[in-house]
Amino acid sequence: MKRFFILSLTIFISSTIYAQNQPYQGKFEPIDNMIPQPNVYRSASGAPGKAYWQQRADYKIKAQLDEKNNILSGDETITYYNNSPDDLSYLWIQLEQNVNKKENEDFGYAFGNVRDSMNTRHMQFLTRAIDFPAGYTIKYIKDTNGKPIKSLVNNTMMKVILSKPLKSGESLTFSIGWSYHITDRSMYLLSREGYEYFPEDDNTVYLIAHWFPRMAVYNDTEGWQNKQFQKLGEFALEFGDYDVEITVPADHLVAATGDLKNENEVLTKVQRQRMIEARNSVDKPIMIVTPDEAKANEKNKTTKTKTWKFRAENVRDFALASSRKFIWDAQAVPLETHTVMAMSFYPKEGLPVWSESSTLAVKNALEVYSEDVFEYPYPVCISVNTSNIGMEFPMISFNGGRPVNGKISKNTKAGMISTIVHEVGHNWFPMIVSSDERQWMWMDEGLNTFIHQRTMEKRYPDYPHTEPKSIVAFMSGDQSIMRPIMTSSDNDLLSQFGANYYQKPTVGLQILRNSVIGKDLFDQAFKEYANRWKYKHPNPADLFRTLEDATAVDLDWFYRGWFFTTDNVDMELTNVKWFTVANEENIENRNKVAKANIKAENAGENTTDFAGGPEMITMVSTPDQAYGQFLSRLDEPEVRKQLYGKNIYEITVKNVGGLIMPVTIEWQYTDGTSEIDTLPAETWRLNEYEVTKTFIKSKQVEKVVLDPNFEFADTDMKNNSFPKVEEVSDFDKFKNKN
Repeated sequence: MKRFFILSLTIFISSTIYAQNQPYQGKFEPIDNMIPQPNVYRSASGAPGKAYWQQRADYKIKAQLDEKNNILSGDETITYYNNSPDDLSYLWIQLEQNVNKKENEDFGYAFGNVRDSMNTRHMQFLTRAIDFPAGYTIKYIKDTNGKPIKSLVNNTMMKVILSKPLKSGESLTFSIGWSYHITDRSMYLLSREGYEYFPEDDNTVYLIAHWFPRMAVYNDTEGWQNKQFQKLGEFALEFGDYDVEITVPADHLVAATGDLKNENEVLTKVQRQRMIEARNSVDKPIMIVTPDEAKANEKNKTTKTKTWKFRAENVRDFALASSRKFIWDAQAVPLETHTVMAMSFYPKEGLPVWSESSTLAVKNALEVYSEDVFEYPYPVCISVNTSNIGMEFPMISFNGGRPVNGKISKNTKAGMISTIVHEVGHNWFPMIVSSDERQWMWMDEGLNTFIHQRTMEKRYPDYPHTEPKSIVAFMSGDQSIMRPIMTSSDNDLLSQFGANYYQKPTVGLQILRNSVIGKDLFDQAFKEYANRWKYKHPNPADLFRTLEDATAVDLDWFYRGWFFTTDNVDMELTNVKWFTVANEENIENRNKVAKANIKAENAGENTTDFAGGPEMITMVSTPDQAYGQFLSRLDEPEVRKQLYGKNIYEITVKNVGGLIMPVTIEWQYTDGTSEIDTLPAETWRLNEYEVTKTFIKSKQVEKVVLDPNFEFADTDMKNNSFPKVEEVSDFDKFKNKN
């Protein structure tokens, strides 16, 4: 009987389904062969496995800022915990300051090569005509007994050779002495740290980041993550506790990761009183250092110093900013289980917009991210004004955007606020959900931008935010030079990485949330991923598997197309056929059918509009052999009754761009009403190039439109309508205008 069934089914399918005559592309095949296989460390569900482990590094750092010579020097003690199952005969330490040495990449080519009339700054980027010292001087590496430890430096990585292996489950404490020249940020592109000089008042703002030798990550998927730092791909770091003492000029203010532990020693009595007021102010920021006080502070440079002491627990990095120019405001932000102090530090050049908007933007980001991801766990969150960049670190971010002569355009202000929200959001991705930025930039930038854009939509609805149409220009670009999202961070073009690693993943997640999975189910799954991998090191496969595991939606087709290829979305509505069923029981209607078939000869064939009317078709009775072994029969009169007077539309959609997506169809009726039908992505399983579907409608259709709400970033909307929308030529536009 089974054999008979298969034979009958085969005959039926071969006689009724149009055969696909183009190569099978496997767009719905699992991506298991494209991502690492699950194991005891990372489960098939996307969660950390039972045997998951990760290393840890605690730091005690004492550093001094030499403002006269722009030198930062320090002594640090690292306690490294080997939680891996492996014995380690050497360690790798990151020396990112070495990236500023002359022989390394500075991205000067981004503005083009040497040419006539090029500006001096561009030539400096290309040639480093004005050279300057950069990179670490390593003074010593020694164990707890003061005995030197051997090391070898390879550009931005230092190999520490142990006298005996660090066994699994053991820890090692050792010390490093170092110094480096802080570099002028205006000398670089992608200058995430360094100093900014203000010639008008002869003062400096220091942004101190990737400033101390840091442990490289050792994990279950790569062993040592010791890829060289090349600026574009950022950081992979272990979690730990930090005790940091930073000695600076006594008239400087310091903003830093962590809790300030010696407030009584470094703040004045008035400043401490204002801090008490700020801790109780939930409605507005309180000035801790006022603009007038900051301006007065700029005028006299003391030779005395102060040491600021900070402690930060369970963070993957530590950064700080120091200057006598800073204005400082702060406000309390109550969350569900604790209150966070939102703060901003900025020079007078940021007024008035920074006092009006920065801390408010921090507050908005803290509230939305805490609701949509998980609650912000740290005690402070700081925004520091700088020029040209946005850069994130635990509890502190450096954010560009300044007025000119006190005035700022709406677009510039929107960009400034958006930058602050984005950089604050990085506290979640990757500062807590700690993905490998050096390998997969999109995992932190894309996921963070996704929630960042939702924050902008909720709290700043009048400002622009990313949506599917935002990525169309990029995705319809030159595919011969385009890279997939799943490209290692340093290998994308500088001109494209913003679209590829920020916007495209964001739009992809928007499509999954709004049009594939559904908002409620997606939101729960996204939170599941974030909470599973909080304070851990997820890989792309962990995200992919979690979203499927927590939604019961097969998404391999989406991951394969959106993340692993450069295909785009371009669905073409190639044809719509219109039919009606004639009432064969009525002789008069049968005659009308005959006449109509003569009058509308090819109404069911490829047409350009509905002007020819429907093609009237008849239905004959089903022969007994068509039922196979079934003894029951359809109620044929009822079938006919349900179809009489109805309109049958058969649409054909072609996949021009290559990306699989659901098909959303808007039916616009002659009475002015409309409705939408959606075909799931699985519609394309049997034919990845073209699908044909049939719909029954009570009303007559005037127009059919694909993707009417622009949900899928379709790169060519001109072929989405039937009847086709005539495109007005440039000449006709000019003629009509005049």
